[in-house]
Amino acid sequence: MSQDLGSTQPNLKINKPKRWQRFLLNALGIIVLLALAILGGFRSGIGVRQSYQSSVMSQQLSEQFTYALVDLQFGRYENAKQRLEWIIQNDPSFPEAQQQLTNVLVLMNQPTPTPTPSLTPTPDFSGAEEAFSRAQQLITAQDWPGAIGALDEMRKLDPTYNTSLVDGMYYFALRNYGVKLINEGNLEGGIYQIALAERFGPLDRDANGLREGARVYLIGASFWELDWKQAVFYFEQARNWGNLWDGTMTASARYQSALMRYGDELLADGDACGAYLQYTSAQTLGALDNTASEGFTEASQICYPATETPSPTETPTFGPPPTDTETPTPTP
Repeated sequence: MSQDLGSTQPNLKINKPKRWQRFLLNALGIIVLLALAILGGFRSGIGVRQSYQSSVMSQQLSEQFTYALVDLQFGRYENAKQRLEWIIQNDPSFPEAQQQLTNVLVLMNQPTPTPTPSLTPTPDFSGAEEAFSRAQQLITAQDWPGAIGALDEMRKLDPTYNTSLVDGMYYFALRNYGVKLINEGNLEGGIYQIALAERFGPLDRDANGLREGARVYLIGASFWELDWKQAVFYFEQARNWGNLWDGTMTASARYQSALMRYGDELLADGDACGAYLQYTSAQTLGALDNTASEGFTEASQICYPATETPSPTETPTFGPPPTDTETPTPTP
């Protein structure tokens, strides 16, 4: 008896994924990878920005704390209070900020004592206290070297006396003394004093910029009469920090002089057009000296020669041809 084997076999049907399903899965995978990459870059950018903001804020907090100590020392309690409150608001764990704010509040709430007349009102200062008081008076009088000397003396007598306040006074005196020296033309001395001030706290923008300008000026001076091209480069930058000088010439005067001498050098080397540019830049700052003036004239003639004026073309004359006045000789 024959059996119908076809009827007994299970009807298997294999479903293969369609092409559009594979494409959709691949697209979703790419989208997920892109999203992860974008998220990683975004988090990295946020981390860098937060790190920079934290660095800037730390510097500002240190500056304000230093200024608060100076305000406290000179009795400007309201200013010190505002600075310290701002510090605590931005960083409650800032070292000594809360303690100094407490001291300020205590001093602000103290009743003003009524002075008792005395026949001999001579204060009884000795040692570190006397040097500290003298340093205060010298800072008020803007005698920066004297104030620094008094602070040095006090530190030798008692290194632990009012440490935070004394550090703030050191910073204030050294910073202002350095600025004063640079403005007077003592660039090396000013740079040194500002560097010492930096040990007690971060520099403000003005002092740091003035120190950088003085450094650039000194670098330019090291090339004077040795490499006029480098001298031009550095004194052009030094002018950006005001009218710096070294006791003999300002940065602007040195810049103009370097331009003229560099022009002379280029002209002697056969670069008339390069010399012309240097002379032209020097003229914007003032009159050229005799050597540069002669060089400028020569460079102008070589680099921009005068155009020759064409001679007028002769106009032809039209008329009858000339007649021969000679009598022809008859032929025999």
